[in-house]
Amino acid sequence: MQLPSKLPEVGATIFSEMTQLAQECGAINLSQGFPDFDPDPELQELVARFMRAGHNQYAPMPGVPALRERIAAKTLALYGAAYDPETEITVTTGATEALYASITAVVHPGDEVILLEPAYDCYAPIVRLSGGVPVPLPLEYPSWRIDWQGLQERIGPRTRLLLLNFPHNPTGAVLSPEDLEALAAVLRPTPVLVLSDEVYEHVVFDGLRHWGMSAHPELRGRSFVVSSFAKTYHTTGWKVGYCLAPAELTRELRKVHQYIVFSVNTPIQHAYAAFLEDRRRYLELPAFYQKKRDLFLSLLEGSRFRPLPCRGTYYLLLDYSRISDEPEGAFARRLTREHGVAAIPPSVFYHDRTDRRLLRFCFAKREETLRAAAARLRRI
Repeated sequence: MQLPSKLPEVGATIFSEMTQLAQECGAINLSQGFPDFDPDPELQELVARFMRAGHNQYAPMPGVPALRERIAAKTLALYGAAYDPETEITVTTGATEALYASITAVVHPGDEVILLEPAYDCYAPIVRLSGGVPVPLPLEYPSWRIDWQGLQERIGPRTRLLLLNFPHNPTGAVLSPEDLEALAAVLRPTPVLVLSDEVYEHVVFDGLRHWGMSAHPELRGRSFVVSSFAKTYHTTGWKVGYCLAPAELTRELRKVHQYIVFSVNTPIQHAYAAFLEDRRRYLELPAFYQKKRDLFLSLLEGSRFRPLPCRGTYYLLLDYSRISDEPEGAFARRLTREHGVAAIPPSVFYHDRTDRRLLRFCFAKREETLRAAAARLRRI
């Protein structure tokens, strides 16, 4: 059968590849971004409780009302942003579905979408599936700041969307209030929309806070804001996220969402709604993960790896240039096979495979996992 592919250059993701290689080699998997510990037992019990209570059929297409109301209350308390649960909040099957539905809703063939690189590997393929054209803009290195002049120069008559991701995977960069003002100034004379992937909104370190699109009224009015319970509550396998957007944008998003999944896991939505009542469960997350970051950094002291600053997310970039001049992909695979630690080469997040001799390690792991991985890395 001769079947022309819509994504001829796409194969299995680097995450699938490295996780499979880690399993084959018996390596410690610090590549894919998932915890190796269970979610809160109370959250697990809530899911079972709502299942036993009969919440096992289709949820409303936009999401369980109680969950949308809790999301609205949380967003208002944290960012001063009032979203209407009925018309501006949609529960999705993970953040990836929210990203797909948002892009599909507004990107037409020939439209340009600006991506800040390194860019998470699903962004460009989704854009291309809608007939859009990805336009890469590299973050400045080593600060990982946005190149505002470069952004302004890339906006043209066909620019439809700017796709942001802060706290940023894989660099750990975060935005400041000054960044929001600069972004608003660049976009003000344009009709460009924003899609902001903020799944690590509660994983920000060193006394900093998350500054996303919801915190800026002007940007909020042109933005899809995507988040996820997976990163917040250590439940990546449950695949429940959500999208905040003005009513006009939400209407278009829901047209797509209803034909992708229609609705999302019902008892889990009810469980999250109940779990969100205790704000400490997400307000204490920065300290929880900063402790893991600091432990991992301390364990790497004396190694030949050089850590780059990490201000958010649960990933750490390590420079291995004192160990090898191999390309990132080759070194990541050899590290897995010969030294038993799997990581992600950030070069896969660039359209031109920019290679800075860095690897991304996930530290959302138990202490014993981090100690074992660091011991192997120090021996290299």
